[in-house]
Amino acid sequence: MPEKNTRLAKQPADKQTNQPLYSDMIPQPNNPLHGKTLETILTELVTQYGWDELGQRIRINCFVSNPSIKSSLTFLRKTPWARQQVEELYTKGA
Repeated sequence: MPEKNTRLAKQPADKQTNQPLYSDMIPQPNNPLHGKTLETILTELVTQYGWDELGQRIRINCFVSNPSIKSSLTFLRKTPWARQQVEELYTKGA
């Protein structure tokens, strides 16, 4: 019977202390997106601008044609350039 590969994925570590790096442990006081989920960001933008204006500011179909939080989240999670535009709009308004 072949031996199972039980080796765990190696976590990135600090070169000096050899301690694992976890972004959760590093405070990010200057990052307005820290601790915000994509759903929270999108919901706040829709509340602030509405779907019509959001679709004008960021030209993506999921904001214009039958928009919903669920369909927009699905698209944004699969499309990095669109997510970046949403995050940039959020940080400009924050």
